[in-house]
Amino acid sequence: MSRLDARTLKEEVASMDRRPLLDLGHPLLNRVTDSFIRAAGVGAARAVSKEAYFVTVEGLGGDNTGLDNVKRNTHFSSARGDDGQKSLDAVVKSAGKEAIQWGLAAGVYSGVTYGLREARGCHDWKNSAIAGALAGAAVALTGDTGHADHVVHFAITGAALSSAATMLSGIF
Repeated sequence: MSRLDARTLKEEVASMDRRPLLDLGHPLLNRVTDSFIRAAGVGAARAVSKEAYFVTVEGLGGDNTGLDNVKRNTHFSSARGDDGQKSLDAVVKSAGKEAIQWGLAAGVYSGVTYGLREARGCHDWKNSAIAGALAGAAVALTGDTGHADHVVHFAITGAALSSAATMLSGIF
């Protein structure tokens, strides 16, 4: 058995931080691109699994009310015997939109934290708060409602979550 075959999941995940998916010649570009691609994959998987969940709940005769208590109509009309091509198009569109949103948030956050660390010479909660606020605002602007209150709310939430994560990372 070779060393490659014997790697654990922990070793595989740890090695992902050391090598970029694409080498674009500059650490900032590499970091932003890697973050975008990896988070976009997570976003697309989230969208597909969310749709699959609602199809399953609806198929079992359960309540398909979403978290915001709004009746949820599934995009998978083929599960009900309707036109499957339209439902597949809707799922691909939903997965693409979420992939772009997640990738944008990760790319903005990663790029801003890298730039601030290089400019300030340190990485602390202040860098994380600024990057989180910009990433949150970017996500809000790609959503369905781009109202100023919505953007501010997402920016504050992004700043709070990212700065808290940075402060807690030193504890655990």
